Amino acid sequence: MKVLYTAVATATGDGRNGHVETSDGLLVADVRHPVELGGEGGATNPEQLFAAGYAVCFHSAIHTVARRLKIETRDSSVTARVGFGTIGGGAFGLTVTLDIALPSLPKDQAEQLIAKAHERCPYSNATRGNIDVELNLVESS
Repeated sequence: MKVLYTAVATATGDGRNGHVETSDGLLVADVRHPVELGGEGGATNPEQLFAAGYAVCFHSAIHTVARRLKIETRDSSVTARVGFGTIGGGAFGLTVTLDIALPSLPKDQAEQLIAKAHERCPYSNATRGNIDVELNLVESS
């Protein structure tokens, strides 16, 4: 792979109860266990950061593919839901659900665009075969 960009982030503290910061200082955040996992909450967590990255990346892939196909994608959105849970043997894993709204497109065209975006998106390519990813075409709210 020819690397075009490298993001750098450093975590300090006690893992999920600590701090994370990117090398350029644009992302600076405390991290905490969510309340749902017995933590105090009140700060972001790795699953939220992953969800944000995947949502933005997949949305970008949709727009890139749409431009190439000369398809209008106004009012589109991608909502990523990242689940955290046990996978056996004391290990933990993730699941991802992407809710994709493409209100300006007919259903068949939207589904084709989503499939092509899923082939292009770096997050989709990184997770394929490792994490269950569900793609849902939803109506916009």
